[in-house]
Amino acid sequence: MISVLKKRGALLALLFAFALVVAACAEDDVATTTAAPGTTAAPDTTAAPDTTAAPDTTAAPDTTLPAPPPGKEVLVCQVSDTGGIDDASFNASAWAGAQQAEAELDGVSIEFLESADATEYRPNIDAFINQGCDLIITVGFLLADDTAAAAVDNPNQKFAFVDQSPGPFPPWADADGNLLSDYANLRGLIFQTDEAAFLAGYMAAGVTETGAVGTFGGINIPPVTIFMDGFVKGVEHYNSVNGTSVSALGWNVEDADGLFTGNFDSLEDGRSFAETLVNNGADIVLPVAGPVGLGSAAYCQDTGACTIVGVDADWNDTASQYTDVILTSVLKNINVSVFNTINNVLVLDSVGNLFNGTLANGGVGLAPLQANADKVSAELQAEVDAIAAGIAANGSIQAYLDSLVPADG
Repeated sequence: MISVLKKRGALLALLFAFALVVAACAEDDVATTTAAPGTTAAPDTTAAPDTTAAPDTTAAPDTTLPAPPPGKEVLVCQVSDTGGIDDASFNASAWAGAQQAEAELDGVSIEFLESADATEYRPNIDAFINQGCDLIITVGFLLADDTAAAAVDNPNQKFAFVDQSPGPFPPWADADGNLLSDYANLRGLIFQTDEAAFLAGYMAAGVTETGAVGTFGGINIPPVTIFMDGFVKGVEHYNSVNGTSVSALGWNVEDADGLFTGNFDSLEDGRSFAETLVNNGADIVLPVAGPVGLGSAAYCQDTGACTIVGVDADWNDTASQYTDVILTSVLKNINVSVFNTINNVLVLDSVGNLFNGTLANGGVGLAPLQANADKVSAELQAEVDAIAAGIAANGSIQAYLDSLVPADG
């Protein structure tokens, strides 16, 4: 039986929204001659336009910045959510960035602890603090509270956390916004995945043969629903441009309500939710639920009834056994931001300020088409490319859509 989880408290959404608002204050990362991880994954569909591109707020400054002191060593420790570092999703992407840093940056070593459930978040963080890790990276919105508390309790310990950002709210400030604690020791890594998901929704609407596509999430939290928002809005934009009526099942943007498994680990839920969407007419499914989505991919492969849009990483790489049913993936390039944060600590002994990944700076994107490339016509691909350029140039989906409206209209 599918459970539809209602919206969580307004505070969580408010904090996530605040992180997006302050993203303009993002600090540049340290330059490195090492190629950023995952650079071959971003296709032309996410390339920023030429001379009209929005400025890259995360672009590295020139390479004259200081090199790390000779012999400097940095121990980087990652605390994963329940999916673990082999989840083919966000935990794996973060770990890939750490692995590349260890391989390509002299003096870096890495370790990880996997959280079996929420009760292990803080103990795992504390274990790494006691071990003397130079940088602790926590992965996933659900670890935000424990990471924040640990950062306040340990102001000399460097942290980065994925899908959340520090700011003038508890525990760093009181209810009136008066600062109680500095948060320079904690870097937020957030991503405008709605931009890339918008492209995926537009593409899916142009590919569907049944006139319906679908999505579901793991838990109703902002880093999940931002994918679903973008996907559904992309379908709506396709309908507006092409005069079609493709349905987007599984998520209502206005009501912020839809289909959620309530977990990020049940492959069986992934199968059953995909089956439900298919039974309601969808032939393309976007599962935003970490490893749960692998169950959806298995269902599509076993039945031949659907194709999959992966999330976080390129599923053609991380879940290659399902390549035959993967249309594309919405890339959340956590690996790049993790790599750059580690380099900041190595060179500058600082984590850096908020990182906000966008289409314009390559923090998000679409994975290259592979086995199902023949489903996407040259005309549809050109439309997706143009939309990607428009979003990058205008800075957001809404600004791009507004730019399409005549000044007198």
